Amino acid sequence: MAADAVATAEIRGALAGLRRATGLPVAFGGAVGPGAAQIRISELSGTATAALRSLVVTSGTGLGGRAVALGRACAVPDYSRSRRISHEYDAPVAAEGLRSVLAVPLVVGHRVRGVLYGALRTAQPLGDRALGGAVAAAREVERALAVRDEARGLLAALRPAVPEPGAGQEHVREAHAALRALAPRIADPELRAELLAACALLTAPASQGSPALAPRELDVLTWVATGATNAAVADRLGLRPETVKGYLRAAMRKLGAHTRGEAVTAARRAGVLP
Repeated sequence: MAADAVATAEIRGALAGLRRATGLPVAFGGAVGPGAAQIRISELSGTATAALRSLVVTSGTGLGGRAVALGRACAVPDYSRSRRISHEYDAPVAAEGLRSVLAVPLVVGHRVRGVLYGALRTAQPLGDRALGGAVAAAREVERALAVRDEARGLLAALRPAVPEPGAGQEHVREAHAALRALAPRIADPELRAELLAACALLTAPASQGSPALAPRELDVLTWVATGATNAAVADRLGLRPETVKGYLRAAMRKLGAHTRGEAVTAARRAGVLP
């Protein structure tokens, strides 16, 4: 089963944080294969054996499969004795010495992308700290996957052809603004660089002596060019309106402009905006 490589990478990065947030000594997880109702456990943290590695869990079976089928977090105080789950995976769970276990599905766009688990080696009910921390860790992974999906979708839409100047220009400007807004939220440096390279494809070659706008100044000006107000720009970029005004003033000064419209025109003439 080919697992979702992007989800696997995010799960790997989330396990240490899950252990800190929950206080649980063991965390593990895995991604769902494309179009499959199975999870392959590939990432382990705090385990003493390799018993769980490469374990394939089918939707509806065991604790993780139950969480996937229900679309919500599930927990059992004593895995091997629980009557709420099936017991196909008792042997590897027992080999690792796990008793109290929780599982949280990773759901992005109504599709399960993987499962995060946390566990104790003693049998006891898991409290609000453990359940809340595991759910919070899962939400972080879901947000990261959603951002990456959005970025990949924008890049895929841009690759077939770059419109000729003047053709669908508003669409190009909106795509440029969306790409620039996404870039700072991408943790993966290669994907972030790919996004910024795609942004560059949407602008004309920069002219000699073009003003050196700071990244955030260009981000703000990019959204201003779509007709967005300062408040809308602040909301889109996660900034305060006063901060947006400061970036816009700095960009206008560098461009020798006295109004927002003049700044946009000068930036397009310089080749830094589409």
